[in-house]
Amino acid sequence: MPRTAGARVIAERVHLHLLSDSTGETLEMLAKAALAQFDDIDVVRHFWPMVRSSQHLERLLPELKANPGLVLFTLVNPETRAQLERACSQLGIPAVPILDRITEALEQALGQEAHGRPGRQHRMDEAYFERVDAIQFTIAHDDGVNWENWEEADIVLAGVSRSSKTPTSIYLANRGYKVANIPLVVESPPPAKLFELKHPLVVGLTTAPERLVQIRRNRLLTLNETTATAYVDNDRVRDEVAYARRMFADNGWPVIDVTRRSIEETAAAIIRLCAQRANASGREFEGVKAI
Repeated sequence: MPRTAGARVIAERVHLHLLSDSTGETLEMLAKAALAQFDDIDVVRHFWPMVRSSQHLERLLPELKANPGLVLFTLVNPETRAQLERACSQLGIPAVPILDRITEALEQALGQEAHGRPGRQHRMDEAYFERVDAIQFTIAHDDGVNWENWEEADIVLAGVSRSSKTPTSIYLANRGYKVANIPLVVESPPPAKLFELKHPLVVGLTTAPERLVQIRRNRLLTLNETTATAYVDNDRVRDEVAYARRMFADNGWPVIDVTRRSIEETAAAIIRLCAQRANASGREFEGVKAI
């Protein structure tokens, strides 16, 4: 039975075991997305990546027995998988193969059987190296650095300080996009190169001034710096945001308001803009470049 604290219901502790024959990145992502649908939960995660042998699995079974709960797994080896399912059945623990329904649907749609190769999505192919290259490019072109090479970028993000440019850039880089970003400062106009770009999609990021003041103030407090500065002055920040918005409008750049968006949502909106741009020009859009 759940415990109560005042009017709030607190769930009993649940042990969640995540078993993967690869890095477990997909498994963790799906588990996180599912857990986000529940409030006031107490979940203890046990993460078991690279489980590819019977011996490895045997070493984990005492942990499952000591902490019974729910097992989510992505194991493609039929012997290892059957071993886990038998053990969970004996322990009375539910075991869920989270990719089965998706794989079965794809088999029917594509008319072929899945290969069942552990970690195949992480193989070091051309797409993998493209993603590494994108990450290196993005790190080297953060905060207006190396603006001379912006034409090589896929995306250039522009916005005032603390408008989520860097984390959004890194997220997009992990999807295979070369991203540069530039902070817009009233007293220091950006390089003329920004207004001459042909290949990259330039996107403006904006946010509500009140929210921006709060974020900047928290940033200064984290750094143990004074908040008595124009950096967090309400009127000053409103002027900065207005300055950036005028620049976006004058150059016809698409604008994304990040006030109530997560980094993932902002990145998804940017990827959609890339797709629209490619469609408008008659080019083939690659979508997410690297998984």
